[in-house]
Amino acid sequence: MSSLPRLHCGLSENMAARAPVATGRLMLGFRKWYYNLCGFNKLGLMRDDTIIEDADVKEALRRLPERVYNDRMFRIKRALDLSMKQQILPKEQWTKYEEEDFYLTPYLEEVIRERNEKEEWMKK
Repeated sequence: MSSLPRLHCGLSENMAARAPVATGRLMLGFRKWYYNLCGFNKLGLMRDDTIIEDADVKEALRRLPERVYNDRMFRIKRALDLSMKQQILPKEQWTKYEEEDFYLTPYLEEVIRERNEKEEWMKK
């Protein structure tokens, strides 16, 4: 009968199997904490609204559906207005980590992939 040795420190194999789950919950808690610490959510911004606009980001923004782009511009203008007034939104209007929509990320990844492919092609 070949099996793994029993853990003698009071931990069962089941508890050891749950360790990654606990680590995942810990990381989720850390991400939520950091999300709130950054402060952009208090202005109604999403993470993708705060990405610096380089050439790749500008191309990804150009590819966004019009409604998504207009929503982004509204959030940015509102945040600028609040910032000038040195105010924040009421807490119930803050963007929440659970509601975060990485709307720009798929477009940005596509643009970067295309640029890398073009650079590889030009090397040949």
